[in-house]
Amino acid sequence: MTTEVRVPTLGESVTEATVATWFKKPGDAVAADEMLCELETDKVTVEVPAPAGGTLAEIIAGEGDTVGVDALLANIAEAGAAGPEIPAAKTVPQAEAGSPAEEAAPAAGGSTDVMVPSLGESVSEATVSTWFKKVGDNVAQDEMLCELETDKVSVEVPAPAGGVLAEITAPEGATVDAAAKLGVISGSAGAAAAAPAAAPAPAAAAAPAADVANAPSAEKAMAEAGLNASQVAGTGRDGRIMKEDVARAAAAAATAPAPAAAPAPAPAPASVRGPVAAEDAAREEKVKMTRLRQTIARRLKDAQNTAAILTTYNEVDMTEVMALRNQYKEQFEKKHGVRLGFMSFFTKACCHALKEVPEVNAEISGTDIIYKNYVHMGVAAGTPQGLVVPVIRDTDRMSFAEIEKAIAEKGKRARDGKLSMAEMQGGTFTISNGGVYGSLMSSPILNPPQSGILGMHKIQDRPMAINGKVEIRPMMYLALSYDHRIVDGKGAVTFLVRVKEALEDPRRLLMDL
Repeated sequence: MTTEVRVPTLGESVTEATVATWFKKPGDAVAADEMLCELETDKVTVEVPAPAGGTLAEIIAGEGDTVGVDALLANIAEAGAAGPEIPAAKTVPQAEAGSPAEEAAPAAGGSTDVMVPSLGESVSEATVSTWFKKVGDNVAQDEMLCELETDKVSVEVPAPAGGVLAEITAPEGATVDAAAKLGVISGSAGAAAAAPAAAPAPAAAAAPAADVANAPSAEKAMAEAGLNASQVAGTGRDGRIMKEDVARAAAAAATAPAPAAAPAPAPAPASVRGPVAAEDAAREEKVKMTRLRQTIARRLKDAQNTAAILTTYNEVDMTEVMALRNQYKEQFEKKHGVRLGFMSFFTKACCHALKEVPEVNAEISGTDIIYKNYVHMGVAAGTPQGLVVPVIRDTDRMSFAEIEKAIAEKGKRARDGKLSMAEMQGGTFTISNGGVYGSLMSSPILNPPQSGILGMHKIQDRPMAINGKVEIRPMMYLALSYDHRIVDGKGAVTFLVRVKEALEDPRRLLMDL
């Protein structure tokens, strides 16, 4: 028989904590009410006593893990039990996180765990967006069980084995890490009834901490504040330094020198709705923002806060480009197997202009400017999940056909949510085509750390003065948003003029003029 050690109540409005220190390791004898571990919240440190005496069988949440209220921390076996006891409900062995054996480990009774698949480089967590099956449903091997959302892409999770979905451990809306368990598949319908209770998280290997090891969050806080342990008085168990101890020491160091400067204005709080009439509230629908939309919002705001964004405008007569396209589009598609659009012309024109104005293709790194002798073109694409910007690498070396094929392939993958993180990183310049939605004019926002983005708009017939005569011409407004910290007005205007010249006389691209 085992006794579960769970996260106690953390206080009003506090929903999660970080495991700071374990005072015991698996196999140690513990007495009832003896301190097992210490949890850190945003404000206080909480000690977790043993609910019963016995032997610490296993540690579920290791130091540094984030846990919610009532989450399982550890299991205590009865005194005298032989060795650490592994509960029957645990189907994942104590192994290194992310090991192949952990991804689909068969459990007693023929059950199989459904684990989070690989999320891509630098992606550590995802949100469960949709479950396609419910508990009790039959599933076939490789059948789609659920869909996960990361900051940039959607990931489908197939069934590792056939059987019955016995339990869902991560419901829709839950945030899971890269080694988390999503559900359990039993080998038969009869096994579903005996499905074990939901496990809050996969077991984490608990590394024994030194007797006087400081809290992980405290170590991080000291590094950020430029303090060492000798400058901070610890108030935790056995003199351990806690996060709030570092905060006090940092505050004391900041106030010790002579007159404090005027405090910086407080950051604007997150928008909070005011009171809403009951009859209006009944007609509203509240939907949680997707992770992708949250990331887009955060990046756009960061761009505004960091870069000195200005926008300059020009217009281009599309007559020659449209005539050239109409003349060769059938031959082009027949030979290359892809339609000839306007994006290849604009991409080529931008690559040509970037050679003359390299600062638009550069970025700021600290006090340095990094000039790039290549063009990785980001092409903004709207999807049902939000805006994504896949990157076409070495665009300056590509032909018209290669550019059109790459744009078509990236666009399809974007709409299907199949883009990887690597395909959306490393861009040096971006083109955004709001004209496909009918936009006549806009001011695009930079895609950091890039220094320029070109906005294309709707082709609109307008009366123009041509050689002293009024003619109707297909015109398009172009907008270049640029970082004024690195790009001057002269450079921005020159860039747009070169793009305009190349499009109004496409022969200039062939002659490298």
